[in-house]
Amino acid sequence: MKIIDKINKALEDDRCFWSFEYFPPRTEHGVANLYDRIERMCNLGPLFIDVTWRWGGKSSDLTLDLCSNSQTIYGVEANMHMTCTNTNFGLIKSALEKAKEHGVQNILALRGDLPDNSVEFDPSVGEFKYATDLVRYIRSTYGDYFCISVAGYPEGCIGPEDIDRDIQYLKEKQDAGADIVVTQLFYDVDNFLVWVDKCRAAGITMPILPGIMPIQNYGGFKRMSELCRISVPQEIWSRLEPIKDDDQAIKDYGIEVAVNMISRLRAAGIRGFHFYTINLERSTRMVLEQLQLVPTVQELRPLPWNPSLSEKRAGENVRPIFWRNHARSYIKRTELWDEFPNGRWGDARSPAYGELVHGAQVRLSATQVLRKWGQPAAVADIKQLFVEYCRGRLDALPWSDTPLQPESSAIEDCLASINARGFLTINSQPSCNGAPSSDKIHGWGPSNGFVYKKAYLEFFTSPENMHALLARLDKEPSLTYYAVSKRGELLTNCQEDSPNAVTWGVFPGKEILQPTIVERVSFLAWKDEAFDFWNAWANVYDRDSTPATLIKGISDDWYLMNIVENNFQKSPESIFELFSGLGQDLPGASE
Repeated sequence: MKIIDKINKALEDDRCFWSFEYFPPRTEHGVANLYDRIERMCNLGPLFIDVTWRWGGKSSDLTLDLCSNSQTIYGVEANMHMTCTNTNFGLIKSALEKAKEHGVQNILALRGDLPDNSVEFDPSVGEFKYATDLVRYIRSTYGDYFCISVAGYPEGCIGPEDIDRDIQYLKEKQDAGADIVVTQLFYDVDNFLVWVDKCRAAGITMPILPGIMPIQNYGGFKRMSELCRISVPQEIWSRLEPIKDDDQAIKDYGIEVAVNMISRLRAAGIRGFHFYTINLERSTRMVLEQLQLVPTVQELRPLPWNPSLSEKRAGENVRPIFWRNHARSYIKRTELWDEFPNGRWGDARSPAYGELVHGAQVRLSATQVLRKWGQPAAVADIKQLFVEYCRGRLDALPWSDTPLQPESSAIEDCLASINARGFLTINSQPSCNGAPSSDKIHGWGPSNGFVYKKAYLEFFTSPENMHALLARLDKEPSLTYYAVSKRGELLTNCQEDSPNAVTWGVFPGKEILQPTIVERVSFLAWKDEAFDFWNAWANVYDRDSTPATLIKGISDDWYLMNIVENNFQKSPESIFELFSGLGQDLPGASE
């Protein structure tokens, strides 16, 4: 979807909206971490995100991948930067074709900085001298397909003396086919509002999104303000000077400045705000929270997972629960499926799940792994890490790049207890019997609805624990389970292969939706990946080291299990009664 249409709808509703800008990292670990950050920040409800493009198109493929994956996997509209100065025409043309092929419908057309501080355009390198040329080319070649954003400079591109001339250039961009203005960052609100009035007087009617960059540290802020030639009110410098060596105080003050700026802009009638995140999360999140702009459940979660914006997946409204913490993997393994009839794929055994082309990866560097997970020497050390995760004292495990989900807070004690006894949980959800769809923990879908969930647990455990647990499970008719070894030995009490809905919703004027399921074929596809995470973790350590041997041993010998309590009217804690007295406890872990 073109973001100009979403912006116009928000303006028509007199509703505030915001967007986030990211830049392509230079390392694989950086890219993996950025995907995790984008996924988390989507919970802040951005209208769109955009991704920068390094000079000369050096990051063109990565920029496109970040935009395409953000739309397909995380369900957020993406705006792809494109700089044209000293960029080969063939690269521009190819990038636009690829963007269209991948469903990226929004381009931020920029001239871009010249290399090596030069001021002259080199016609032998690129065919476009100015952003206006690029805008005109995109519009004449692709018609109305792309929404085109352009840059605006409230304090002049080079300096204050260029403001009036820059406004003329901005009008030329609009006449060439541009739809939206995204401004350079600034800190003088009064000056910005005067500039907006000048733009309107010059006939510029495009929506203008002010660029907001929360201050992160003193040195970086000083260099950035000098590099971008922006004026900073003396009041800000005066507040920064006494705290310039205190990074946390600087960040807190940066949040205060951004909150005050947006409050004044809102009072002046501005409704859209573009955050230069510099790939950081906390400050942007704190600004939106303090302004009480975080979206409602209904705005944020039409389904329990983020619906894809891929045209091919438009009808998809059912997914197996196993990939809840790894949507990227699920999308990649199903991207070649031709259709999603009735909201899913009909018989899941008909289209094959894609292979694990690259295998599972631990999305942390070796240094980060050692800092977070240390060097476990015994099973007790592994159990302690899982307990720490359940207690919120550890923010990631190989099977989950983010902290424990908020809904699991209701069963935190129970989770910590069974992990301490050797049932290492990698996925869970508590039961829920008719919570309002507006509920901040369990809610999703349209307003005035109700959501239901069966208690679900997924975990690794030893063969001894598994067999002891099966003896109890086989006596409980309301419980269904699957248990599988790395080699593929499957044990189950499910007589049918058909899907078992574990989440559903009832909404006015709609059929019952059941977006999350458990089924045999999906579980067997997921198990390869789930076991592979053990190997990915082990590979961080030296091959014959104690941690590597321990972790690979667990992967080779233990079982992956899932259990569903089909009586959703039972309390969230009831499923944990199964584990009473099983396993070897970890002293003090549940305290």
